[in-house]
Amino acid sequence: MRLDRLRIAAHYVHARYGRRWTGRAALERWQHACIIQHIERIRLSSPFYRELWGDRSAAEWAQYPVIDKSVMMAEFDRLNTAGISRKAAFRLALEAERTRDFTPAIGDITVGMSSGTSGSRGLFLVSRRERLAWAGTVLARVLPGSLLGRHAIAFFLRADSNLYGTVQGGRLDFRFYDLLDPMDRHIARLNEQRPTVLVGPPSMLRLLADAMRAGRLHIRPRRVVGVAEVLEEIDRPVIEEAFGQRLHQVYQCTEGFLGATCEHGTLHLNEDIVAIQKEYIDAGSGRFVPVVTDFSRTTQPIIRYRLNDVLTEQKDSCPCGSVLQAIRRIEGRCDDIFHLTALTGDSRVAVFPDYISRAIMSASEQVEAYHAVLLDGEVLELSLQVKEEAWLAEVKERVAGALAQLCSRVGCRLPELRFRPYDFVPGERKLRRIERRSGS
Repeated sequence: MRLDRLRIAAHYVHARYGRRWTGRAALERWQHACIIQHIERIRLSSPFYRELWGDRSAAEWAQYPVIDKSVMMAEFDRLNTAGISRKAAFRLALEAERTRDFTPAIGDITVGMSSGTSGSRGLFLVSRRERLAWAGTVLARVLPGSLLGRHAIAFFLRADSNLYGTVQGGRLDFRFYDLLDPMDRHIARLNEQRPTVLVGPPSMLRLLADAMRAGRLHIRPRRVVGVAEVLEEIDRPVIEEAFGQRLHQVYQCTEGFLGATCEHGTLHLNEDIVAIQKEYIDAGSGRFVPVVTDFSRTTQPIIRYRLNDVLTEQKDSCPCGSVLQAIRRIEGRCDDIFHLTALTGDSRVAVFPDYISRAIMSASEQVEAYHAVLLDGEVLELSLQVKEEAWLAEVKERVAGALAQLCSRVGCRLPELRFRPYDFVPGERKLRRIERRSGS
């Protein structure tokens, strides 16, 4: 255990203080050299990738075929380098979900399962070495102050993992909070722990902010971090005001630890452990889909892996001076882009989630929370939570008007609007405020 802590500390120091580049060109040259070495190792140990790449040179990695989640799951047995079958991994992960005991592993390999917001669940494998490296890097990005100080971390998520428990020990008091537990239990545990670092999905942080304002929760975290869900601008000010802290973000998924905010609150991609190629879907606005190559993981290699996320790049440099790519916004999933019928002809117009969010938020200051779901047949189901119930009818009219103006501006027909009560509760399902269902 002592050796593990030393290794975590070494990765912490390396991630926080050890890597500096004079500019983007220097960073990309360094990435390229790291990836070439990584490719050669993976070629020897992963039958899937060896056949996929054929005799192509490692120097050509940037032009290798792109894979996605469906390919990774279909080829899971031949893609991973630990010799673990998809059947065995799923069996362990499903049993952990059933019992809520997330400690079992296969040898020294942690098995985890994604929450399946895209409709199918994914698996991830992480070795002990990779867990220690992840822990050191995450602590370097998230902890306020030094690793030598005392920190109490409260971590809210749908499922625990050996991966998260790696940070426990020494001066770190790490406690997992199961989103499926009742809110009263969360509040009692938080009041007892008094965390210095509070981490959770924005939907849960919003509920905890409400508990703070109601005088039920009595904590003063030095850092508050949103994870697992898209951070919507309607939630940020409520959370920041309640806790008196800037809301930070961590961008992590099954495919790796992809980004974190700096001290200025700017989200930067973790390009010291992953290379992100940009597949632009709207170059003018800087919207792109990331294609990820993680050159730090070997157990389940992620190389030229296309995510289903929509990111918007920040074109101005960050005051922190980092050469790592700054991201203005994680907008959501490609699946949640609305493709609505054009005003003329039978073509379709892409309406990004951010457009819908801003139209709803700008309609009225009474809007506290919302959920917009596009169903088959271009029916838009809207759920609104307002500050004062007496305003609900008027707010619905204003939201309908704002969406009509948006559709007119972008040149598409307004979907049929149907309003229903707002009833989202954090737990098994992640909150996607803008969502497209049934292949609409």
